[in-house]
Amino acid sequence: MGLLSEVLLLPLAPVRGSMWVLDQVVADAERQYYDPSAIQEQLAALEKQLEAGEIDEETFDRQEDALLDRLEASRTRQTGA
Repeated sequence: MGLLSEVLLLPLAPVRGSMWVLDQVVADAERQYYDPSAIQEQLAALEKQLEAGEIDEETFDRQEDALLDRLEASRTRQTGA
């Protein structure tokens, strides 16, 4: 039955391959998005922007909250909780 199903599903091979590639791209993007070191670098850059006067306090607070939420989500993902 395994060989028969493979033959019948052969026309779907490009779709299955594309889905696998898409899954890999999404997984890598999530790893980068939730990478704690990258988030901490973004927090440091944000603080430098505030100190340089490039952004105001309200923008800083809003972006800092978003980054801290991502950092918390990253830690939650790592612990599996």
